[in-house]
Amino acid sequence: MAASDTKIDLNEKAQRLLQEDADKIEKLIAIQMENLTTRKCPLYEEVLDTQMYGFSRAVDFAVRTGLVEEGAGKLLISQLERNLAILYEALETKEE
Repeated sequence: MAASDTKIDLNEKAQRLLQEDADKIEKLIAIQMENLTTRKCPLYEEVLDTQMYGFSRAVDFAVRTGLVEEGAGKLLISQLERNLAILYEALETKEE
């Protein structure tokens, strides 16, 4: 296996693992939002902030090590933020 093949394999694995982490965050936040009586709960905000900070640090690490391209890393973060906003809006609408 050539070095370039190994790098591609590592890049794909890093991208896949980061996407799995983003999916887990979405599920965690969805479950938490379903179980809270109010969306303005400080606990929700703290968990969301903590999860997003940890995820952004993991993406930053992957970008800095060259496992993920900067544009792909930014895309992962923005997609997660967008999906969480859609989820939040859907649950807000459901409450009304």
